[in-house]
Order: sequence, then C-alpha cells, then structure tokens
Amino acid sequence: MPFRFKMQKVLDYREQLEEDAKVRLATAQRRHQKAQERLEQLQAELRRSQDHLCDGAMMDAAERWLLEQYVKGLRGDVAAAALQARMLAQMVEEARNLLAARAIAKKLLDKLKDRQKQYYARAEQLKEQRFNDEIATLRYKTPSF
Repeated sequence: MPFRFKMQKVLDYREQLEEDAKVRLATAQRRHQKAQERLEQLQAELRRSQDHLCDGAMMDAAERWLLEQYVKGLRGDVAAAALQARMLAQMVEEARNLLAARAIAKKLLDKLKDRQKQYYARAEQLKEQRFNDEIATLRYKTPSF
C-alpha cells in the first residue's frame, strides 16, 4: 500500500497560495519598475526644461512665463511620480513578506509530509522484517519428535 499524506489537499492549497503570492510579487515589481522609469523620464525632462529656462536669455516674456509654468507643472508631476513609486515600493515589500510567510507555511507542511513518509517507510520495513522473521522461524523450526 503506497504512502498517502492525509493533509495533501491542505498542502496543495498552500502551494496554490504560494504561487498566487509569487504572481502578486511579480506584478508589484513590474508596476514599481514602470513607475521608476516614469519618474526618471520626468526628472530628465525637468532637468532639460530647467536648463533651457536658465539658458533662455533670448526668450520674450510670454515664452519665459510658459516655460516657467511648464517647469512648475513638471515639478508637481515629479512629486506625484515619486509618491507613486514609494507606494509601489511599499506594495512590493508587502508582497515579498506575504510570499515569505506563505513559503514558510508550505515548507512546514512539506517537512511534515517528508517526516510522515519516512515513518511510513520505516514502519513498512519493520512489518516486512517481522514477516520475514516469522517465515524463517516457521520454515527452520526444529522438528518435534
């Protein structure tokens, strides 16, 4: 009779939870990476615009005012993008912690399964050894006169 782990459904469920946590972490990391790239793009555009504003001595007042308003808007966008990136970094950390917790829960059941499998194998081995001993005893029993 083969080994059968009585909590196999629980182990399968925990494996599914761990896989879900992995997907959640990957999604959070991808979103965070996109937010970081967006932040870097905005910061680069802000630097270029500020450089253009500083070098723009030949601009008329209307162009200068427009550029100043654009730079002001970019600063707001950079601040919003930085906040978004921090929030997504927090989500990545939470997803990582969730994955760690679920991996530990699954690992505990895996260890329990392995331990029970070892006990089962040892019990089966002892059963077989007892059976062989009994057969040997019966076969080589001293004849009674």
